[in-house]
Amino acid sequence: MTKADLVKAMAELDEDLVVAGVKEQLASGVPAIDVLAALQQGMEQVGKLYEAGDYYLSELIMSADVFSTAAALLGEALTAGGGTAQLGTMVLGTVKDDIHDIGKNIVATIMNCNGFKVVDLGVDVPIANFVDAVKANHPQVVGMCCLLTTAFDVMKETVAAVKAADPSVTVLVGGGPVDANVSKYVGADGYCKNAQDAVEATRKAVS
Repeated sequence: MTKADLVKAMAELDEDLVVAGVKEQLASGVPAIDVLAALQQGMEQVGKLYEAGDYYLSELIMSADVFSTAAALLGEALTAGGGTAQLGTMVLGTVKDDIHDIGKNIVATIMNCNGFKVVDLGVDVPIANFVDAVKANHPQVVGMCCLLTTAFDVMKETVAAVKAADPSVTVLVGGGPVDANVSKYVGADGYCKNAQDAVEATRKAVS
């Protein structure tokens, strides 16, 4: 299977073909990070189809499941033969009053595949849980997600509490309605449009 075929299979949500393609490419010596890039390109196409109204929420949820299944195979490949050193730690969660987890799960998967330890707090996470996780795990980065505009204020409170607990930590925010203006409003250090943005921003934070 070519890289283009894997992108197409991911975009068309053909899980059997995606899994077979990932295994085939790994077996033929394609670097896991390149296979991951193909999967991400497929996910980008899924996002565009969703924005265009060609895919609905059910397809979006399915894409996250297919991606997670395929990425699990990459995680094994990336850590095979001695493993990769962990580059840093991210505490990650969807803020209180928001139960969406698709984007968060994709970020967690891709961060893991890129060598970062992720402490996933789940969804609808109380402010105190973020603070406790920061104190317990000493992360360089805290990632907060939300898909509801009504959660912006609690995100702002969460950022303030995390910063009070550890002023050195970098707070990144993301999610469907989140942009640079929202990042500024909630007091975050940065806004990530997608999972790859989160990887690049975290690399800068730990360097």
